[in-house]
Amino acid sequence: MGMLLSYGTWGIPMVPIDTAIEHCARLGYDAMSITIKPGWTTDVATLDAAERGRIRALMDRHGIALAGISGQTSLLEDDPDTLARNLDLCHQFVDATAEFQRPGEQLALAMSAGGKPGEWDAKRTLAVERFAELARHAEQRGVVVMAEPNVGSALLTPEQALWLLEQVNSPGLAIDLDISHFNAQAMDPVAVIEQLAPHARHVEVKDERGLAPNHEFLIPGEGPCDYVTILKTLDRVGYDHYVEVEISFMVQRRPNYDPLAAAEQSYRVLARAFEEAGIERRPPSTA
Repeated sequence: MGMLLSYGTWGIPMVPIDTAIEHCARLGYDAMSITIKPGWTTDVATLDAAERGRIRALMDRHGIALAGISGQTSLLEDDPDTLARNLDLCHQFVDATAEFQRPGEQLALAMSAGGKPGEWDAKRTLAVERFAELARHAEQRGVVVMAEPNVGSALLTPEQALWLLEQVNSPGLAIDLDISHFNAQAMDPVAVIEQLAPHARHVEVKDERGLAPNHEFLIPGEGPCDYVTILKTLDRVGYDHYVEVEISFMVQRRPNYDPLAAAEQSYRVLARAFEEAGIERRPPSTA
């Protein structure tokens, strides 16, 4: 057994999905996740049955697995109209995740809590209510919603994430563990992984420099992130799902941002880290 190296289309919002799949497969990625937020070429509104089937057939043809779906829409909005729109969109995301799914699979949907740092105590009851409702819907549809602790949101720490899981207490809720958000808080990644990896369906990585709120997220290889230690720790604690590169909005806002070049650089850095860590990646056929 082992882990798979994935790339998220979060970092390539305007690249046609056909181009993205072909490019990532050619580079050597084992898997990809698909972002279905409005504004992406794979906006959930465009994903009818024919398009979902076409995307999966294209992934099959290129030998690349579907790692999961990304929604990342705030559940802690204060404005009632915005909240209603977001909750409706989240239900659409859960349904689309289920409709992408094949027999024998259980796909996972990445979701942020929203809110702002420092608001957890005030909003944690609302977070429980809203993640619990989504988790019930996910469980009914046979998929999993993943809550992502994020340095820019109310849900910040491993302890908060574990408390949320305990309160919701549903097989429909897991953790999306983006290690960069803890690195930007000066937390020991080994300790974070030991706490959260047993509850994680995805692990995400990118590079970073500095500490929140003055941090900067980077493309893998541009900063000091120790991917070998991360991978070895994940392997030691028995994590056996996807390790996915995410390219942040901070990077995407660069005037010279090249999404395909970022995917290529990320692959070189992470593939080398897998080799240096001595971790064999599974072929997609056994994912």
